[in-house]
Amino acid sequence: MEITTPEIKDFLFQRQGLEVTLAGIRKEFNILPGTQSFDTVRNIMFQLAEQKVVSPSGKKDGIYKVIRKVTPIQVFGIEREDRPPFELIFPRDFDTMMEMAFANDIVVREGDIILIAGMSNYFKTGLCLNLCGENIDKHPVLMGNEFSIITETGFDVSPRLHNRMRAMSEWIEWADGDGRDKFELLPVWDDYAENIKKDRINIIDWINLPGEYYMISSVMENIKKAIGRGIGILVIQKNEGVTHGIGGGRSVEFADLEIRLDNFGKDDILLTIGKVKESKAPVTGKTYAFHVVRGVKIINFREVKKCPQCHGQGYIKGQECDDCFGNKWVDK
Repeated sequence: MEITTPEIKDFLFQRQGLEVTLAGIRKEFNILPGTQSFDTVRNIMFQLAEQKVVSPSGKKDGIYKVIRKVTPIQVFGIEREDRPPFELIFPRDFDTMMEMAFANDIVVREGDIILIAGMSNYFKTGLCLNLCGENIDKHPVLMGNEFSIITETGFDVSPRLHNRMRAMSEWIEWADGDGRDKFELLPVWDDYAENIKKDRINIIDWINLPGEYYMISSVMENIKKAIGRGIGILVIQKNEGVTHGIGGGRSVEFADLEIRLDNFGKDDILLTIGKVKESKAPVTGKTYAFHVVRGVKIINFREVKKCPQCHGQGYIKGQECDDCFGNKWVDK
C-alpha cells in the first residue's frame, strides 16, 4: 500500500522541533527503492514544506526541520496572576550588614539570567556562594566544574567548595535540622540546560567552552528556555582589560543582568554593573569595590569612580597618581 500524507504528518507531529531525513522516513515505514512510495515520500515532503509543516535545509540533501506548532498566548480577556519580581537577595557587606548597594535598584524577574563574568581567581565562586547562601531557603541548585570533582568512586564535593561553605557556616545554615542539604549539588560540567531544575535558582560556575566561545549565546538561550519561573546565575571567564567575558558581545545577548569582576589594586575586587534589563534607577555602568576575607566574606563595599586627577590612567607623566596610587579608581 502506498504511503499517505496523514501517515507522514502523524510521524512528523511526534518530532516537532527536530530534524528528519527522507532516508529516515523511508526506513521508519520500511519503504524500499523501486517502490511507488519511495518517490511519494519526496513529493509529500515537498507539499508539507509549502504548507510550512517542515522546512528544508536548502541544500537539497533530504534534510528537513519539523516546524514546531505554536499556539498564540492570550494576554488579556482572561484572569491572569500579576507576578511580582523574583525575590533574590544579594550578598551583604559585613561592615554594614546591608545588601550590596545596587540591590534595591535592580529588578529580577522569573526566567531571568544573571551573568557573572570575571577574571580568573577574582571572587566569581565567592559571589556565587554568597548568592546561594543568602537565598538558601529557596533551595538553590549548584552545578559546574568549581563545585564537584571526579574521584575513584565517582563524583564528590570539591574540597575548596566544602572549605568555603564551612567558612560561611558562621552566618549561613547550609543544612536543615535533620542534616540534609538545603541546596542541591549536581556533578554537571556540561549539558547544563538538560540538567536545569525548573522554577529554582540554578547556579552554574563556570561554563567552559574551549575554542567555541561563539556558542555561549546558544548555551544561555537553552538554559533560559529550561529555567521556567526560576532564575539562572551563570559564570564565565573574562580576560583582563576587556569589557565582556568569553564570547564578547554574544555573552550578554540572553543576559538580563551582567556583573563584571576585575582587580582593584592589590587586594580588592572591582564590580561593574553591565547590562541591566530592568531597574528602578540608573545602575548600568556603576562601579563598586570591596575586600574579601577568607575568600567569601565581603567587607568595605563602596561605590567608586574613575580617578578625576589621572582620568583613570593610574599615572600622570609617567609617575604614579598621588590620588589613586595607580589604582585608576577612587571612592565616590
